[in-house]
Amino acid sequence: MKITNTPLKDCYIIEPTVFEDERGYFFEKFNEKKFEDLTGMNGHFVQDNISKSSYGVLRGLHLQKGDSAQAKLVSCLEGRVLDVAVDLRLDSPTFGKWFSLELTAENRLQLYIPRGFGHGFSVLSKSAVFSYKCDNFYHKESEGGVLWNDTDLNIDWQLPVEDIILSEKDKNLPPFSFKNF
Repeated sequence: MKITNTPLKDCYIIEPTVFEDERGYFFEKFNEKKFEDLTGMNGHFVQDNISKSSYGVLRGLHLQKGDSAQAKLVSCLEGRVLDVAVDLRLDSPTFGKWFSLELTAENRLQLYIPRGFGHGFSVLSKSAVFSYKCDNFYHKESEGGVLWNDTDLNIDWQLPVEDIILSEKDKNLPPFSFKNF
């Protein structure tokens, strides 16, 4: 397992060591002890989620607030997505900054997103299956988020605007300036 810093504090790219031969491949998707040794951060996860989406779907920017805040370890199991993390921690030196990374079934990269971050992704392939490991349980009343096309953040989702498909909830998230996170 190789862990690489991103420009955002406490947000990491995780690249597994892959063993391939004529039969296929094997890799350790996550190892809590190695993660904690390499980052000094807690890597204990309690909930796994899977979503499937078609091209143009944009999910985000979401977060859980307060005692229900969640760190996430995300990966793409099928297809291609552009994954986006936004530091929404008011006391962070990278507050208001975002980072994006293309996650694919082929590159097997994962992104660790700490508590206090907004998270979203756009589907760049015909369809995509996306995996989230969360370190806290989902709590509907603690949902929060930031509008996907907020002009202060100016995120490039790598999709033509006319191709973007949003849920009603995501269309109505508050702008970054509201600091409702």
